[in-house]
Amino acid sequence: MKLSENFTLNEMIKSTVALRKNIDNTPTQIHVENLRKVVTYILQPIRIHFGKPVVVSSGYRSIALCEAIGSSKFSQHALGQAVDFEIVDVDNFELANWICSNLEYDQLILEYYKLGQPNSGWVHCSYVDANPRKEALQFDGTEYVSFDEVVVE
Repeated sequence: MKLSENFTLNEMIKSTVALRKNIDNTPTQIHVENLRKVVTYILQPIRIHFGKPVVVSSGYRSIALCEAIGSSKFSQHALGQAVDFEIVDVDNFELANWICSNLEYDQLILEYYKLGQPNSGWVHCSYVDANPRKEALQFDGTEYVSFDEVVVE
């Protein structure tokens, strides 16, 4: 099922961990509608702006899958509201900066990014209809800091 011109439901729910551990990662219709919004308001505009494929590493994750990978059952991934991704040959810092300045989002996290290593880490972004937090963070594996506090030398 296509969620947009460039994104399918299958790429938003794929999980090698779910396959390996035989975990059902089938979204409900509500999850699918949330994923459609993430694709429409986050991923598709990114794809259009950068003109390159967006590589999704994690979209929807069932509660069982979240728990199996050490994530919270309260994760926005479990609601179909979040996606982790990157674009080959686009610095993840540049990608996160563009999202921060150009898109409406709930939470944006530049995860495990290392200065001088453009493709290190990945970008996590979520979308909600009502009262988005517009929270931008960077996470290094230990602590979260506001994205606007990140210094790039």
